[in-house]
Amino acid sequence: MTSPAEVAGGGSRERTWPSIWPWTWERAAWLKLSDLLAVAAAAALPWSTSALAILAVLWALSLIPSFERAAFLRVFKHPASVLPVLLFALGVAAMLWAEVPWSDRIRAVHSVAKLLFIPLLFFHFARSQRAWWPLVAFLASCAVLMIYSWFIYLAPHLALAPPRSPGVPIKDYINQSQEFVLCAFAGLGAAWRLHRAELRWQAVLLALLAAGFLANVFFVALARTALIYIPALLLLFAVRHFKGRLIALTLAGAAVAGALVWSASPMLRGRALNVMSEYEKYRSTNAATSTGQRLEYWRKSLRFVAEAPLIGHGTGSIKALYEVAARGQSGVSAEVVSNPHNQTLRVAVQFGLVGVAVLYAMWFSHAWMFRGHRLAAWIGLVVVVQNFISSIFNSHLFDFHEGWIYVLGAGIAGGMMNRAGYAEKASLLRLRDLPRTD
Repeated sequence: MTSPAEVAGGGSRERTWPSIWPWTWERAAWLKLSDLLAVAAAAALPWSTSALAILAVLWALSLIPSFERAAFLRVFKHPASVLPVLLFALGVAAMLWAEVPWSDRIRAVHSVAKLLFIPLLFFHFARSQRAWWPLVAFLASCAVLMIYSWFIYLAPHLALAPPRSPGVPIKDYINQSQEFVLCAFAGLGAAWRLHRAELRWQAVLLALLAAGFLANVFFVALARTALIYIPALLLLFAVRHFKGRLIALTLAGAAVAGALVWSASPMLRGRALNVMSEYEKYRSTNAATSTGQRLEYWRKSLRFVAEAPLIGHGTGSIKALYEVAARGQSGVSAEVVSNPHNQTLRVAVQFGLVGVAVLYAMWFSHAWMFRGHRLAAWIGLVVVVQNFISSIFNSHLFDFHEGWIYVLGAGIAGGMMNRAGYAEKASLLRLRDLPRTD
């Protein structure tokens, strides 16, 4: 694949932008602009949905002047590129048999449209030499958010604006937990590579940053879904980076640390233990508790799937189905929602089991892409596994914030994995395979 430097004229350095007028720029300048827009989008993701949406559109438009048809078509030789497009195409097709207003169908298909950016990201970051920039920008932006979160948690009267909840200045605790856990495990992977490269101080700083993210999750703002995907990611980290007794020692140390955190964090104990009390309250009184709501949504969604198992009820049909099911009901049974808080059910109700097959094939193809022990592979795998597990209790692939985390994370890391000849050019820290240690 042609590198940016080769495109600019075959030299070892890219040419500078010849003028302030975009229509006079050479392809290398447009590549640089695309990289910078990706950096801005990644940095904006933890803070602003509007800014992200605008920057994502501008980024896609910036690809046009540097578009390479042959390179783009090569991206679609891999199922990891085809399947997101296929899931979107299925969402568009399912609009035809939905029995709801077209405004509902269009609104629902918007949640799937972001997946179209995945092959575009594969294409661009397979040729970019600055693929790490947006990933570092996201980490830095989340670090700023984490520091501010601790600040307003410990001194709420000094907050610039009233927080949504204690220690959550932007969006909600579910989004914040998702970001911080992702950054923590990506940082741990990078810290281990720095350690192996004998860059000790850098490794310690990244490890401390990862610890700060996890401490914020456990002591400031915890999404209960994190209690499921954190142990899974920890096990994955140990198996991926170590072998033999180091795996056992890592897991034993994590168990001890978990016990200490459990005893020290009233919020953690309360969030975890409330699950059973919420379930009992739902079962005995049909009350709208968080646990009860999910169980009720899932029960009804399974019934909807049974009514149209193969191709579903159509795009945008979920709310209308719940409206019919809520007639004559009370309590949580009378609630009407457009999101069953489970990604599989959200797809199955609208697109049927055909859609579920495409969804799981996409997750698997992306996880398979990130096999190996390079840092880009580790980051991509964390993104996929976290999204898959959290989507058991939420619809995180179709939700705006978590969905874009998946699209940007998997797309950029996947582009790095596809870069022609990247293994020979990579440094030990960035991409080279590292031997496991016992």
